[in-house]
Amino acid sequence: MSARPTTDFARENIFNVIENLADIEGAEVLDLFAGTGAISIEFLSRECATVTSVEKAATQWRFIDQVARQLNIGNMNLVRGDVFRFISSCKQTFDIIFADPPYTLPNLGDIPALILESKMVKPGTLVVVEHSKAYDFSQLPGFFDRRVYGSVNFSLFRVGMP
Repeated sequence: MSARPTTDFARENIFNVIENLADIEGAEVLDLFAGTGAISIEFLSRECATVTSVEKAATQWRFIDQVARQLNIGNMNLVRGDVFRFISSCKQTFDIIFADPPYTLPNLGDIPALILESKMVKPGTLVVVEHSKAYDFSQLPGFFDRRVYGSVNFSLFRVGMP
């Protein structure tokens, strides 16, 4: 499987931040570029209501599906498809949106704005975008923090709130 999972150290730290910013328990969560599914399962283990996991690669999608079946997870909506098409067509809103695109994705820089301008956000939606240090999203609306854990960067946005 060709995935770059978020390191345990970075995942643990960003989830501590997320838990201080949002009520994960009962939340509707979207995991874009789901990869191995580790982020989705982390949200589920913290008792979110549902996670919608979007992954294009067949190998990764099958892996997530297999793990979800083995763990008897019923509140995961696993979508196999292109994240950009999903963003443009999704009409469901989410409480938390987590995006972990491949660092080599040519249009990675477009992702935060596409999410923030989509119909998936509502006032209060927390958006977390993982990226390399090469990107600075601090000028986008709703940006309020950047967290760095080694080579892993997270930009955080709160939609519709100061």
